[in-house]
Amino acid sequence: MGKFKILFLIPLFLFALAVSGCSSDNAEEPVDSGESSENSNAVSEENPSGDLAPLKETATVVIAEDGSASGAGFYIAKEKGYFEDYNIEVEFAKFANSDDMLPALAAGEVDIAGGISSASFFNAIAQGINVKIIADKGHNIEGSSYFTFVIGKDSQDEIKEYSDLKGKKIAVSTENAVDDYIFHKMLEHAGLTEDDVEFVLMPDFGNMLAAIGNGSIDAALQIEPLITQGVEEDIHVRFGDATDFAPKAQIAMVLGSPKFINEEKDVSLRFMAAYLKGVRDYNDAFIKGEGKDEVIKIMTEHTALKDPKLWENVSVTGLNPNGEMFVDDIKSQYKMYQENGAIRGELDFDKAVDTSLTEKAVEIIGEYE
Repeated sequence: MGKFKILFLIPLFLFALAVSGCSSDNAEEPVDSGESSENSNAVSEENPSGDLAPLKETATVVIAEDGSASGAGFYIAKEKGYFEDYNIEVEFAKFANSDDMLPALAAGEVDIAGGISSASFFNAIAQGINVKIIADKGHNIEGSSYFTFVIGKDSQDEIKEYSDLKGKKIAVSTENAVDDYIFHKMLEHAGLTEDDVEFVLMPDFGNMLAAIGNGSIDAALQIEPLITQGVEEDIHVRFGDATDFAPKAQIAMVLGSPKFINEEKDVSLRFMAAYLKGVRDYNDAFIKGEGKDEVIKIMTEHTALKDPKLWENVSVTGLNPNGEMFVDDIKSQYKMYQENGAIRGELDFDKAVDTSLTEKAVEIIGEYE
């Protein structure tokens, strides 16, 4: 190549280099995992996630989860790489009971947990255990509740309406918790009172199955997969559906550590975006029938229900793809426990319920269609 040609190409090379440098400056860079920076929430299709940039350093998020089906969003997001896209690793921690879990969550030793409505849960918050209720983790799907009443198969001719439960023995797993709340909603719907039925406290759902089988109880507020198991074994039948009388019952909620939400904003926002993507795949699978085999495989790996065929038949947990909760129902449950004298202290729902993180994540990934 002649000297003239070399001199001519040098400016072109320098120009291309400058353009490349500008493009690199404008591209979405990984973000720090600490306090949210000014441009850290910018969206770019070039990122692994297709939206937010991954964190510069890997962040570990600890989730208190015991393998319940309502944790589907966590499991799916993990296995399908949605957390990894944001450079987030998740660890699952098991606790013997929620009494141990809540202090760990409030202290920031655990970042995310699942909780159910109960008087003890609300009392813990009212008495200073600072945790935030941030997203849906379980509700009944209309006409196909995963948490509903069953009656003995041989009782179908005798018990046809809810009012026919008068004088019957009904098993419920807890008092002053969401189970008790649904039980009382059923009584109200049936025009019955507590004195009209025999309440049987039975904490073990497996024992309910046996008790209906041997005739020691007439009905039970049962949960999947034992509902389906009992039907397949001709022990009981589904009796109506819990959405007949409690269509918007909030059964479980995602709880967040205030430290995680407020001090690790870049991490918590990306975590919630990944979680909701997992929940959306779950809805695609069980509501739309899309990608069902893959999702069922993930659920068999992470939950106690290992039979893929049974997953085809069970009534699955409802999980809102936008993370929305029935907040008014949570308040109604609290009110019932309060009327029963089970609440100690006052709960400020404006502080306890914080959906801002979930709403921000939906803004970024878009509404579910």
